[in-house]
Amino acid sequence: TIALTFYADLDMSILDELPSGRLPVKTWLVPAAKRSAAYQWIANEIRLRRTQSFIICPLIEESDANTMTNIKAATAEYERLKHEVFPDLKLALLHGRTKSKDKQVIMADLVAGKIDILVATPVIEVGIDIPNATIMVVEGAQRFGLAQLHQLRGRVGRGHRQSYCLLFTTDDTDDTKVDNRRLKYLTTTHNG
Repeated sequence: TIALTFYADLDMSILDELPSGRLPVKTWLVPAAKRSAAYQWIANEIRLRRTQSFIICPLIEESDANTMTNIKAATAEYERLKHEVFPDLKLALLHGRTKSKDKQVIMADLVAGKIDILVATPVIEVGIDIPNATIMVVEGAQRFGLAQLHQLRGRVGRGHRQSYCLLFTTDDTDDTKVDNRRLKYLTTTHNG
């Protein structure tokens, strides 16, 4: 979409201001060495500020494909986070295969503040409005386009409190270093 806007005959709308009272979402590219500290910070924010968080994974289930072995899957990551990283917080899992009835219960619990962290796939990219959610974590951020990352980041910062988006990458290969330059651009711009 971004390329088509630049090189094709498409109309472009620029939304250059936030709704009244909203702050720009602070976005950080988090290196692998700081992942544990980031998790600790998230837990503290949830406990102290009574906020909520989203953790987005690119896949629903782990893949056997060689090129996908380092990519986080929502189902496995949910179990790991629930038992090893955030055992004292309330986590829920949501993805495209979640039954409609279960999705409704999860979303109602999220709105009611009964869920601290929602681990999900990009299924929450649009249509989610939880003003209390102030932290968005995107696992494997290099696998997403800039427009999709901007949409995901837009799920937080919908209230009046400062919100944050943490972009995690999977490894430090040369390809990831190229992707990191692209992701760093997202950390400095809020223009959708």
